[in-house]
Amino acid sequence: MSQLTSRRGLLFGTAAVSAGALLAGCTSNETTSDKPGGNEQPAADDKPGKHVTIGFAGPQADHGWLNAINDNAKSRAGKYSDVTLEITEGSNDTAIQIGQIETLINKKVDVLVVLPADGKALTQVGLKAMGAGIPVVNLDRIFNTPQAYRCWIGGDNYGMGLNAGHYIGGKLKGKSDARVIELAGIDNLELTKQRTQGFDDALKNYPNIKKVARQAADFTVESGQAKMAQLLQAQPKFDALWNHDDDQGVGALRAIEQAGRDDFLMVGGAGALSAFQAIKQDNGVLKATVLYPPTMAASAIDLARALGQGKGIGGLAEYEIPASITLYSAVVDKDNVDQYMPTGFR
Repeated sequence: MSQLTSRRGLLFGTAAVSAGALLAGCTSNETTSDKPGGNEQPAADDKPGKHVTIGFAGPQADHGWLNAINDNAKSRAGKYSDVTLEITEGSNDTAIQIGQIETLINKKVDVLVVLPADGKALTQVGLKAMGAGIPVVNLDRIFNTPQAYRCWIGGDNYGMGLNAGHYIGGKLKGKSDARVIELAGIDNLELTKQRTQGFDDALKNYPNIKKVARQAADFTVESGQAKMAQLLQAQPKFDALWNHDDDQGVGALRAIEQAGRDDFLMVGGAGALSAFQAIKQDNGVLKATVLYPPTMAASAIDLARALGQGKGIGGLAEYEIPASITLYSAVVDKDNVDQYMPTGFR
């Protein structure tokens, strides 16, 4: 995922991985320390091993998804008696975050997990950590060069749009002259462009569907409500809405309710608990959401622990952990929402 100044932006190709699910890939309960991850390399597991101090630095938790990132990291680290988590107070000021990471470097933590407020701006401090012999797990917003991290793990923005488009396409299949609209995030962010591109590419498979309107809503509840109200006024008739973000979707749903509209289906994005609950109740327009799982922070802790202990990943034949892990953007609807409910963020 590209740089993000105000907010954000499994392992084995199933649905999006929850915090418990990646354990099957990184630190499986079913994997014992005497089973090799690759050659004779032991795979990480739940049994206590070499102590690892993990430094964690992320942006300010000014959004439900980012708060969930912090919560996932803390809860995952707390599971392991052999892990100490040094966590910084998040900041969207790149200079402050750089200073926080430099403090962790000076403390000589064993591994760093960094979700940069701005990947480009923080690339140099990632390089500094790697140069000091501290492996970096780059979480979601990617640094400018792979030399600044040992492993990257993050979401699939293009895949979010692609899967949202295919879900809507399937629901509107056979409907002539179907019309869809899009409530995007922050337009100057690469992640927003990727989500829109994936959505547009998916719709090319459905010649009966035309995208008739698009608004950017800045990932906030207030803007989501205001921009959705504008769309509803400008588009008296459409069949489906894709909203990039469940937090801004809270505002969008308020506008929809205030307008008394229920003549279309809505697909959200990210995986908020409120979205899961609405999907389960199935008494409104929100029928599905496409995941951008904050459980990636728990997975990053698993990866950092494995790196610190010099272990591999269960289920892979390779000796080392991967250099890059892209999470899958699963579609959650009423058929599978119970499975994902525990991962929903507030």
